Amino acid sequence: MIGFEPLFLCLVDKNLLRDNVDMSYEQMFDDSSVLITGGTGSFGYRYVDTLLKRTKAKRIVVYSRDEQKHFLMQQHFNNDSRLRLFIGDVRDYDRLHMAMNGVNYVIHAAAMKHVPLAEYNPLECLKTNVYGAENVIRAAIARGVNQVIALSTDKAANPINLYGSSKLASDKMFVAANNTAGVSGPRFSVVR
Repeated sequence: MIGFEPLFLCLVDKNLLRDNVDMSYEQMFDDSSVLITGGTGSFGYRYVDTLLKRTKAKRIVVYSRDEQKHFLMQQHFNNDSRLRLFIGDVRDYDRLHMAMNGVNYVIHAAAMKHVPLAEYNPLECLKTNVYGAENVIRAAIARGVNQVIALSTDKAANPINLYGSSKLASDKMFVAANNTAGVSGPRFSVVR
């Protein structure tokens, strides 16, 4: 579980912790469907590898706009039957909504991350990091996902550039989404 402990702690149901039920990282995803936005990126690739090797997840949806990386991932994981490769962008609500059908857990790793490019293309940064986050939240609520974990960055703490500011806004949106979702809706968390 090296490197993924924060995700595990965010995903563990509070009731299970309260009841002192011993649950491993692997058991948590048994017979579950997991969607990873930005799933062909460096984090997504490693996380998919971890899920395939260490869990009994029934379906792992890799959601990304990079066709070439999808192809390479499919080859690397030998066409594992649990993988679903969805080409799509978090900016596209309809495609995201479709991809979340039957999903239990969402790991939101998609973001425009390069500081100089974000500064030079500010509207594109906002479309991906802020409006994309809104689409993830709306689709997760509409589809009745159990839990959404958004990956943040250290640059969101006291931001001095657009990337950090957009991720801070995204973080606040995910936390506030718990109010929108209500008691029976998805739980939203942010991890840095």
